[in-house]
Amino acid sequence: MNKTFKNLLLATAMVGAAVTSAQADSHLKEITVAYFLEWPTPNQFAQTNKIYEKELGVKVNWVSFDAGTAMSAAMASGDVHISFSQGVTPFLVATAAGQDLQVVDVAVSYSDNDNCVVRSELEVNKENAAEKLKGKKVAVPLGTAAHSGFLKQIKYLNIAESDLTIVDMSPSDSAAAIAQPNTDLAMACGWGGSLRKMKEHGNPIIEGAEKESVVGQVYDVTSVPTAFGEENPKLLAKFLKITADMNAKYAADSAGMINDIQKSAGMDLDGTKAVIGTFVFPTVAEQLSEKWMGGFVAKNMAESAAGLEKDGKIKALSDYGSLVNSSYLEAASKM
Repeated sequence: MNKTFKNLLLATAMVGAAVTSAQADSHLKEITVAYFLEWPTPNQFAQTNKIYEKELGVKVNWVSFDAGTAMSAAMASGDVHISFSQGVTPFLVATAAGQDLQVVDVAVSYSDNDNCVVRSELEVNKENAAEKLKGKKVAVPLGTAAHSGFLKQIKYLNIAESDLTIVDMSPSDSAAAIAQPNTDLAMACGWGGSLRKMKEHGNPIIEGAEKESVVGQVYDVTSVPTAFGEENPKLLAKFLKITADMNAKYAADSAGMINDIQKSAGMDLDGTKAVIGTFVFPTVAEQLSEKWMGGFVAKNMAESAAGLEKDGKIKALSDYGSLVNSSYLEAASKM
């Protein structure tokens, strides 16, 4: 698995050199935003109703991805300008490889919507996990928040990576695989709608407060190539303002928005409600405080990067404060 991870780092570094001048064009006629399907968020009301296009005055292309690592590669090649709800781990992987990205807001906090699920018939619990999972196959989306959480959980359960057969698989693919009666997967890790489907055929070993105490706070960010933000500060601030407005609108009237959110999320209504019900969307004031962008995010990224470096996954940077840029969100708060 370490070889696969290093190959991912190398590929990210190579595409990082291919950033095109179009990405830095301050007179863009259109932008491309990366997002996840089956990951319902209030801003998808604006996505469905083309509010971003109306307010920004440019065409907005929404492109779905299976993992945050692919978002990083797309930003490096110039194909994506903004990644909404990118996991911290793929952000750390990309920046460790030399990609020039910045965190510009906190998209969502979701400790209860990112986990690993063991097939029910294996009857695995905390006490017997090390014994029952030894030699078994586990599906993990490498380089993602789910991957980092998986590593922390198996360490907590006294399971070595070498005791497992780890395969790199997107959550949607592993959810489909673990649903098969004759599957050789013992455990799969993922988030959102895919995690919900996994739970139909299994259960997390740890969850709730215990899981958060092991894995830490789980959240996604909105990330951009540094050059894009510098060349398009007003557009980026306006994008964040619309996103924040949708969060506030949802807090006041979730029922009036859920049908439109469901359309862009690509889920049924029950699934949309179930997933979004586990999410927390920090207000702009909260994001600008020490709780998030004012201190926690940079500290958390440094700690997470140190953990990944200890596990031989990346070479951590010396400073993460410079990768957290709250200036666009501050500008958005004044609009």
